[in-house]
Amino acid sequence: MDFAKLETVMRRLALEAGDVIMEIYNSDDFEVKSKSDDSPVTAADEAADALISAGLRAEFPDVLLVTEEQADSHGASANEFLIVDPLDGTKEFIHRRGDFTVNIAYVVDGTPIRGVVYAPAKGRMFFTRADGSTVEEAGPFDKSTMGAVKEIKVSTPDNEALFIVASKSHRDQATEDYINKYKVKDSKSAGSSLKFCLVATGEADLYPRVGRTMEWDTAAGHAVLKGAGGDVVRFDDHTPLTYGKPIYENPFFIAYAPGVDLKEA
Repeated sequence: MDFAKLETVMRRLALEAGDVIMEIYNSDDFEVKSKSDDSPVTAADEAADALISAGLRAEFPDVLLVTEEQADSHGASANEFLIVDPLDGTKEFIHRRGDFTVNIAYVVDGTPIRGVVYAPAKGRMFFTRADGSTVEEAGPFDKSTMGAVKEIKVSTPDNEALFIVASKSHRDQATEDYINKYKVKDSKSAGSSLKFCLVATGEADLYPRVGRTMEWDTAAGHAVLKGAGGDVVRFDDHTPLTYGKPIYENPFFIAYAPGVDLKEA
């Protein structure tokens, strides 16, 4: 893989998809449909998916592409693949809360090693560079020229006063019970893959997810967090969260900054 090319293409496609998404987001109204699993899908999901898929297939025709909105890709497998959630946080989008993201990642041998997370309504853009480090780019964003970037790193956690981020739409009692095992200084809610990015920047120390997710929900955020020095492990046994699993479904997991004293499930 040409990582310099991958960085440029993923960043550009995320920005282009963000424009498409925001055009629909700012419209007077948009249709919300239900998929076979009853999850919502909008014209923004579909338009962003078409744009990103066409762009990735044109630039990387020999690499498997897995995307949430194309069910026929969910049965494919390969040691390396691109994986896309064109609009992560559809519920946040529908309710116009702003916490939604464009996620594109590249996975090799079960590990997401490059990724981009773009939150167009928040004006925040995180991506891994060609060398594997993670940066946040300051807007306004130009598709052809990268703006000012700063390398981001996870926090050095204080286990007596942790900062925790959890899901905005899926924060249930099981999540609260697990969070209560820690000494927490502050807790915040966020939608979509932004939670991984808040750990990556040091704005949070820990993100536990006790609930169903798919690999396209997490791969880009996982890559961003790894490039910032963090990690993601399974909730049950604290072994690494891997990718390329059957139907691309995740177990429960914990994203964290090293130094957090992880508690048992």
